[in-house]
Amino acid sequence: MMKALVTGGGGFLGKRMVELLREQGHEVVFFARGKYPEVEKTGAKGFQIDLCDKDAIPAALEGVDVVFHVAAKAGFWGPLSEYRATNVTGTQNLIDACRAKGVKRFVYTSTPSVHGYDHDIENGGQDVPYATSYESPYPQSKAEAEKLVLAANGPGFATVALRPHLIFGPGDTNLLPRVVTRAKAGALPIVGTGKNKVDMTFVDNAAWAHLDAANALGSADAACAGKAYFIGNDEPVVLWDWLGALFDELGVPRPKRQLSLGVVRALGGVMEFAYSVLPLKGEPRMTRFLASGLAYSHWYDMGPAKRDLGYHIRVPMSEGTRQTVAYLRAL
Repeated sequence: MMKALVTGGGGFLGKRMVELLREQGHEVVFFARGKYPEVEKTGAKGFQIDLCDKDAIPAALEGVDVVFHVAAKAGFWGPLSEYRATNVTGTQNLIDACRAKGVKRFVYTSTPSVHGYDHDIENGGQDVPYATSYESPYPQSKAEAEKLVLAANGPGFATVALRPHLIFGPGDTNLLPRVVTRAKAGALPIVGTGKNKVDMTFVDNAAWAHLDAANALGSADAACAGKAYFIGNDEPVVLWDWLGALFDELGVPRPKRQLSLGVVRALGGVMEFAYSVLPLKGEPRMTRFLASGLAYSHWYDMGPAKRDLGYHIRVPMSEGTRQTVAYLRAL
């Protein structure tokens, strides 16, 4: 048994990881910026800590064997400085505190978007290069943080990064609920050809991948140490066909409009400009980054994760989709 810290333990993925760790009998602490009594009911101890407060972090690391760093500022819009504060500086604060406290293993939750969504990636492997420029502060800051984590791997401190793609399932309050809301309002056009294939990752599989990585990360010279791995359900789907079938199950009309990627990117650019120069609240309904993500193919080779992490699919797409439909119906 081990003692684990999960940052972002109150979030969609982090909460599921806490639950699995507790079910395995591990001692778990977690921290988040808010309080999550429902997570503490699992037997995990919660701390209310902001990653930007480097002096507060060590209190949560007493006796910890492995850190699962899930917390991040997510989204696709906002000042880069805000994303860097949490995702880059916060990650460095955590690495420094781990080293000072003698934590041996560090599993980082990254994202495939560090490679960009502005082109097709089909069966992408570990040799896919980082994007040379970014149209959103989130992937840019996550790429910077991932590089910090991988560079920190060394004697006495083993690190690995995981890149789960499009996590879905019960407990999701962001991705699919927002998509469904837009579809209900008739505000979700098909972007591009509608034939782009993407990896999806059921939340249980994403959570288990982190536990698999921790088990594989025995030392800084483990096969996975200092490397990044794509995580998915290993069943790429045609995005708009999969969404259409999901909408059918929910009784939501399928999108009828279809717009070219060029048109939607142009609209996204106009909205970005408006939100940059006008005192508008919230975020643009469309951006260039989001448009490209909806139109291009993004699916990845799970072979390296299976080989080096012992990762395997616990919940196939059919069952994950079934559970997700039941969850969305109940919202």
